Amino acid sequence: YFERLNDLVAAPAPIPPLLVSGGPGSGKSLLLSKWIQLQQKHSPNTLILYHFVGRPMSTSSESALIIKRLTLKLMQHSWLVSPLTLDPAKLLEEFPRWLEKLSARHQGSIIIIIDSIDQIQQAEKHMKWLIDPLPVNVRVIVSVNVETCPQAWRLWPTLHLDPLNSKDVKSLITAECNSANVKLTKEQEKKLERHCRSATTCNALYVTLLGKTIACVGNRENIDETLQQCFQCQDTVSLYRLVLRSIQESLQSDKEKGLLREMLCVIGVSHNGVSESELMELYPELSSAALASLVHSLHKMCLLTYGCGLLKFQHLQAWEMVRLEYMEEGENVVSAYRQKLVEYFTMQLRVLILICFSFNSRDQVTWRSADELPWLFQQQGDKQKLRKCLLNLFVSQNLYKRGHFAELLSYWQLVGKDKSSMAAEYFDSLKEYEKSCEGEESMICLADLYETLGRFLKDLGLLSQAVAPLQRSLEIRETALDPDHPRVAQSLHQLAGVYVQWKKFGNAEQLYKQALEISENAYGAEHPRVARELDALATLYQKQNKYEQAEQLRKKSFKIRQKAARQKGSLCGFALLRQRALQLEELTLGKDTPDNARTLNELGVLYYLQNNLETAELFLKRSLEMRERVLGPDHPDCAQSLNNLAALYNEKKLYDKAEELYEKALDIRRRALAPDHPSLAYTVKHLAVLYKKMGKLDKAVPLYELAVEIRQKSFGPKHPSVATALVNLAVLYCQM
Repeated sequence: YFERLNDLVAAPAPIPPLLVSGGPGSGKSLLLSKWIQLQQKHSPNTLILYHFVGRPMSTSSESALIIKRLTLKLMQHSWLVSPLTLDPAKLLEEFPRWLEKLSARHQGSIIIIIDSIDQIQQAEKHMKWLIDPLPVNVRVIVSVNVETCPQAWRLWPTLHLDPLNSKDVKSLITAECNSANVKLTKEQEKKLERHCRSATTCNALYVTLLGKTIACVGNRENIDETLQQCFQCQDTVSLYRLVLRSIQESLQSDKEKGLLREMLCVIGVSHNGVSESELMELYPELSSAALASLVHSLHKMCLLTYGCGLLKFQHLQAWEMVRLEYMEEGENVVSAYRQKLVEYFTMQLRVLILICFSFNSRDQVTWRSADELPWLFQQQGDKQKLRKCLLNLFVSQNLYKRGHFAELLSYWQLVGKDKSSMAAEYFDSLKEYEKSCEGEESMICLADLYETLGRFLKDLGLLSQAVAPLQRSLEIRETALDPDHPRVAQSLHQLAGVYVQWKKFGNAEQLYKQALEISENAYGAEHPRVARELDALATLYQKQNKYEQAEQLRKKSFKIRQKAARQKGSLCGFALLRQRALQLEELTLGKDTPDNARTLNELGVLYYLQNNLETAELFLKRSLEMRERVLGPDHPDCAQSLNNLAALYNEKKLYDKAEELYEKALDIRRRALAPDHPSLAYTVKHLAVLYKKMGKLDKAVPLYELAVEIRQKSFGPKHPSVATALVNLAVLYCQM
């Protein structure tokens, strides 16, 4: 089989996709995963993109998500900077173009592998690009079940996985038995040979399961009895049923058997599986020891596996067996288990609302609730509850941010809402939610929700409706955080992106320039975030045929990205560590020099950015003390150390300490620097924000007025930065 796959890669173009076919459990996924490992080892220049589809109707079978994942992988290997659309239809259109672009630049082959492609939702419709002629150096391999392969694909070259021959059956069962120190007699081996002669009993999964079942038995008499039971099972599903019953018999009480049933059924009706902690919360009587024992047995016998921390069925046949064994009584049983999950994840969302603005808790709860709840309501056909769930802003935000764009749209289509009415409902819901928001953290969270809605509407092509939520997000961040905060730059960038699509290039240019200025102040001129803004401006100039300006910005961006890439290299990292070690050694010796003081300050800032505030405080204090000794207490460098220490105390909510240090820094900078100097503006801004936070509004007013003056002198009276400073002053007057 490996040779056949290798021949495909080496064959001259043009060549259609290779179809790897076989029955369920014939080993298609295993064959492809092992072959990918070999290719990656022996052909490092070959770019391999792969996707393995799990259970039908799971997230792994969503065509838009698959194409998005493959496109992102292609983009990672291309120098081209281009935003990726999330519109499912456009994604499907753009993927072949990306493939064409990269294949023209890539030195080696590109291999795309999609396992169980027939399980993808509407596979023929969404995988049309497979039928088109592929680029010269691109090869595609897809696997399908024989019974469900679309008719149009049956004409492709096919590698069919045959059932195992008698020799392979024997060696596989012997290997399983040897691993458990179980020895079969000649008579038992002959019985097995006579049994494993049909296509279903020579199936790779069937034989594996048979070997594991025999290996679990202790003595010879029990092996004979087990063989007799196995011989009654003529296919994998019935053998799985025997395996499940043997696990049930090993349990000591009816309570444990009941918990096993509950556990498998809940996993069976879920969208993507269930975690161990969720199972223990669903069934409080299930101890961690009992759960560990059950999971071990089910995993060992190929019933369950783990994926993304969730327990799910290892094979489709295991899922089918559980359905037949426990849920054959009808839809009412399935519905009851779905309802149990609905109640559980609904409760999780209520918990989320109680701890609403604890960010870690929100993220932890929501991704599971967002994955499961809408899907469960869809399966139940409950449109009213589905709509209510989608209007829970955290659920929709989570689905969108993780790329489940097509899934979110399909839910709204089921509810019967078009794009415009859906947008209006979201905006109204956010406005209502805003009424309950109080405090800085809740407003920051609200700004995130507005931004997500704006980006979502932009991706839907609803540009006029996208502006309002993005504008509101910008306003909130400017007032709740700070006009020069990096998140304000993010809002400006998103809003500019809408104006670019809308062909309002003048508006977009001003916003991008403002975002660039904030990013440079916040991160420094050589940070990748600055490169992002430069690229955006370059693309904008290119659209306006200002090629010379675009080229200058692209070169600047390229240099920043090149430098950042080099700094990531291990040799560079080692050199930096060595340099830092020498510096720390000098610092330990206690030499008082301006350079050492600067290094201490840099280390303090580094620890501050890593949120290691205690260590940061030590370094910043030592830097300040050294600068005061070497340079004198009125030197501008001392103001820098005071400013950084004040920012740290502000972060620790020690506002009185922060106020004292900011005031000292401002006094030094006012005397030492020009009236429009950026460092003076920085201290003015942060002390003003602190006064506002402490409720000392009378003290804040002259500083906000000074900020307006500084920006007018620096940028001119018509610059957007001046507008931001005026808005901040207006907000302060409103608060007074």
